[in-house]
Amino acid sequence: MLAPMDAVNAFMNDLRAAPAWIGVWVNFLGAVFALAIPFAFRRIEARAALLVMALTFPAMIAAHSVIGYSRLLGLVHVVIWTPFAIWLWRRRGDWRVRETLGGKWVVLLFATMLVSLAFDYSDVVRWLLGERS
Repeated sequence: MLAPMDAVNAFMNDLRAAPAWIGVWVNFLGAVFALAIPFAFRRIEARAALLVMALTFPAMIAAHSVIGYSRLLGLVHVVIWTPFAIWLWRRRGDWRVRETLGGKWVVLLFATMLVSLAFDYSDVVRWLLGERS
C-alpha cells in the first residue's frame, strides 16, 4: 500500500493524464464545494457539504490506490453523494433561493452534484458491463 502522500500524488498524476475536460470538471466541483466555507456559519447544507467533501477526497484516494484510475471510481460519488443529494432535495423548502445567496449556492451545489452523479452512475454501470478503461 502506498504512503498517503504517494497515494495522493498517484491519483493527481492520473487525473492530470486524463482528458482536459475532466480536470476542468474536477476543479469546478472542488470550487463549488469550497464555496460552502463562507456559508457554513449559517447554513446546515454548507456544513454538510464540507463533511461530504472531507469524506469524498480520502475515499477517492483510497479507492484509486486499490482499483487504479477506472470508471469504478465513480462508485465513491455514488455511495457518498447520493444520500447527500437526497437529503438536500428533502430540504429544498429551506433553501430560500430568492432571498439568499446561500440558497443560490445550494441550488448550484445540488445541480452540480446531479450532473456529476449522472456521469458517475453511467461510469459504474459501464464498468459493470465490462468497460474497464
